Amino acid sequence: MTRHPDHAHSWNLSPAEAVGVQRGLAGLVREEPLSASPRTIAGIDVSVRDKRVRAAVVVVAYPDLAVVEESVVQGDVVFPYVPGLLSFREIPAILPALEKLRTEPDLFITDGHGRAHPRRFGIAAHLGVLLGKPAFGVAKTRLVGRYEEPLPAKGSVSPLMDQDEQIGAVLRTRDGVRPVFVSVGHRITLPEAVELALACAPRYRIPEPTRLAHRLSKTSGPY
Repeated sequence: MTRHPDHAHSWNLSPAEAVGVQRGLAGLVREEPLSASPRTIAGIDVSVRDKRVRAAVVVVAYPDLAVVEESVVQGDVVFPYVPGLLSFREIPAILPALEKLRTEPDLFITDGHGRAHPRRFGIAAHLGVLLGKPAFGVAKTRLVGRYEEPLPAKGSVSPLMDQDEQIGAVLRTRDGVRPVFVSVGHRITLPEAVELALACAPRYRIPEPTRLAHRLSKTSGPY
């Protein structure tokens, strides 16, 4: 993948400056239908240990979820741990991992939030805007908002609300298993993101692209 990100900005920022970047870029997020069904999906996950970060990308074919390509990049952590600002800690490693790809993914899934974020600009939104590509987030835990527990059956969904705004969906990907939190990152609708998240999770709670990326980020050698 050789495309350079749009709306690039410095990563040498204070937390207050990073919040300003989020607020400035959040207005660029577009919720719109996909132009076509994706043929390739990139799952992204990042592991941090001490002061080192490892970003892993796994590209799968859709809908069969066969692995097409993998990429891993390691580096130094360039931003402190601040809740709500994790994209500034992770994307500086993700972008080089994406640049190593030969495949141009049609869509990106992050292990994290998109619009289900206090400033509506979690990592899926940040990455989608930078790349100008469709993206959504599937997170294991809630960052903000309220919801009612979805029904126990696989495929059950309930809205994730922040005051009067729906910012995401709470999705049961397996019968009786804890739900995940799906939200739009960029250039996709929430119903499409929910449908794809469920389709990408035939066996496990976590969608296969990000599950494989998580495993790769943990098992690809020393930091």
